[in-house]
Amino acid sequence: MALRPVQVNIKALDASAVGRFWAEALGWSAHSPGVTTYVGPDDGLVWPDPVTLGIDIVPVPGSKTPAKNRMHLDLATTSAAHQAELVARLQALGATPADVGQGDVPWTVLTDPEGNEFCVLEPREVYRDTGPVAAVVVDCADPRAMARFWGEAVDWALHEVTGDQAVFRSAKGTGPYLEFLRTPGAKTAPDRVHLDLLPYPGDDKAAEAARLRALGATDLDLGRGDVPWTCLADPEGHEFCVLAPPS
Repeated sequence: MALRPVQVNIKALDASAVGRFWAEALGWSAHSPGVTTYVGPDDGLVWPDPVTLGIDIVPVPGSKTPAKNRMHLDLATTSAAHQAELVARLQALGATPADVGQGDVPWTVLTDPEGNEFCVLEPREVYRDTGPVAAVVVDCADPRAMARFWGEAVDWALHEVTGDQAVFRSAKGTGPYLEFLRTPGAKTAPDRVHLDLLPYPGDDKAAEAARLRALGATDLDLGRGDVPWTCLADPEGHEFCVLAPPS
């Protein structure tokens, strides 16, 4: 049994507006089949997408706190000119420069229209084939512990683990990386951005959730009531959801 990461979940006051921003930012399409707005590659709605992680924007009543999100997206670029052009275009769409203590670095830190941080990276060879999203980056205290938990939780391949980072990517060698970076500071606010995981057809969601609890995950009550997904937190408190498998 294993789970596959299928989307990044972002909470927003105005899901449609944030969805439009990310669709324009990534060159993808925004679909609103129900309450949420799903952003995915511009080739028709395919869920789960076989290559990329989509973005699901979920409406919530509260706005983001000043605390930095513990999960963010890194966007890939192919040249210095592309990086500069992308930063300018994103700011025209409503992104804002942000100072998260990064200092003098070759990447640019921005926030989306509701304050969710993300980075526009300088060109890096490792991200040449990821698509517009280079990586989903997670702040953590212990990358080795995250490698142990997430290596059992999902079916992605572990590419690297050190005291400073743990790096995963789909075993198919496609799409973005999932990177856990050692970062000082503890959790101070509920996660505004998290991963959604999906069982494979025929697998049992309850059994998968029980397996994750045995690995060290804990249950979360986010006040959603009776819903078809299960909300959990990993051993460092990063929130994630196990979705109902496709029928």
